[in-house]
Amino acid sequence: MKFRLLAGASSSLLLLTTLLTACSSGSGSGGSDGDGDSELTVWLMRDSVSAAFQKEFTDAFTAAHPDIHLTVQIQEWDGIGQKVTAALASNDAPDVIEVGNTQVAQYAQSGGLVDLTGKKADLGGGTWLKGLAEPGAWEGKQYGIPYYAANRVVVYRKDLFQRAGVDPAAIRTRQQWITATRKLNTGDQQGIYLTGQTWYALAGFIWDEGGDLAVRDGGTWKGALDTPEALAGMRFYKELQALGKGPKDADEANPPQAEVMAGGKVAQIISVPGGANVIAQHNPRLKGKLGFFPVPGKTADKPGAVFTGGSDLVVPAASRHQDAAYTFIKELTGDTWQKKLALAMSYVPNKTSLASAVASDPGAATMAVGAAEGRATPNTPGWAAVEAENPIKDYMTAALTGRDMRQAAAKASAEITRAMNTAS
Repeated sequence: MKFRLLAGASSSLLLLTTLLTACSSGSGSGGSDGDGDSELTVWLMRDSVSAAFQKEFTDAFTAAHPDIHLTVQIQEWDGIGQKVTAALASNDAPDVIEVGNTQVAQYAQSGGLVDLTGKKADLGGGTWLKGLAEPGAWEGKQYGIPYYAANRVVVYRKDLFQRAGVDPAAIRTRQQWITATRKLNTGDQQGIYLTGQTWYALAGFIWDEGGDLAVRDGGTWKGALDTPEALAGMRFYKELQALGKGPKDADEANPPQAEVMAGGKVAQIISVPGGANVIAQHNPRLKGKLGFFPVPGKTADKPGAVFTGGSDLVVPAASRHQDAAYTFIKELTGDTWQKKLALAMSYVPNKTSLASAVASDPGAATMAVGAAEGRATPNTPGWAAVEAENPIKDYMTAALTGRDMRQAAAKASAEITRAMNTAS
C-alpha cells in the first residue's frame, strides 16, 4: 500500500510508500554464505530513502561488513507488482526486496518468500508495530520484516483554531472532534474538508467500533460493511463529512485535498503529515500556521484506529545469499538505523519502543501516537482485487447522498465477498 504524499518531500506529490522487505532464514550469524564474499542485491523503492541516508547507511554497512558487496537498486512503483512476481519465480532474484505491507500475503502465497518466523525475537519482534507486523505474516508464519510506517493524522490551521477558541490538545474523543469542527464551520470557512470516498478514514472509524471491512468465515472471506459496527462507523463519517464541502463522489486526490486547504478556507484535513508541506508550497502564507493532532478515538483513553501504511522487507526463496540478506535486514531494521531513518524521512519507526526517536518532528511524533493503534486491511491476497474494484467508494457515496445505508452496505459487502474469493 502506498500513500500519495511523502512526508518532508520538497515537491507536491511525491509518493509516500508503504514497503515490506523480509530477510532470509539462513544462519544469520555472519555476512557471507559459505566461503568467500557475498554479492548482495537489494531492491528499495523510489522515495523510501533519501540519497543522503542511502549513502550514509551503505558506507557504514560496507565498513562493518567488508565481505558483503552491497548493491542497492532503486525501483519505481509503476509495474512493481509484476516485476516482483517475476523475480520471485526466477532463479536470479534479488536478495532483499522492499514491498508494501499489504502486498506480503500475495507474495507469500506464491511460495516465493523465505519464512523468517524464527528471526522475530532476534529482530525485536515483540515491539513491532501491529499494522506492519500482522500483514507481514501469512498463515501463521512471518515473511515480512517491518521497515517503516506512516499513517494519517489531522492537519489543522493553528490560527483558525485559535480564533474559534478551540484547543486541539483538548480534542480526545470523536464527539469532542465533532463539537470543535462545528465551531470551525462558519461562513465560507469549512470546519473540515473530507471527501465522500476517503475510505481509509472510514476504515479507522469502523475499527474503532469493533467492526472490519471483511472477516474470515470458515475457509472464505466475507464483506462486513453491513454489520452494526461498520454501519456505526459510516454514520460517524457521514456526520463529520457534512461539516465541510468535500465532494461526496470523489476521493481525497480529486481534487488534491492539500491544494484545497491551501486555498485558505479549510480548518483541517485528514492526511499524512507531508500534506502540510504541500499546503505551504501552494500557499507560503500558511507556513508555520499548520499543526497536527492524532485522529481522535471513540473514547479518550486511546487515539483513533488508523490505517498503517509502510514497508516490510522480504527475502526471496531464490536468494543465493540468505545469511547476508539477514545481516542487511537486521542492520536496517535495528534501533540505530531506524532512529536515523525516522528523523531523515519523517517516518514512524518500526517498533513502538522507538516512538520517542521522532519527538522533535511534530508530524512524525503525531503519527507515532496514532501508529500505536494502527491496523492494516484484511490480510489475504484477495484484498488486492477489492481495491482494484473498490466497491467501498461507491458505497460511501451512496450512503452520503441519501440512499438506504443498510442496502448499500449489503450490496458492497456482497461485492467484496465475490472479489476476495474469486481472486483467492
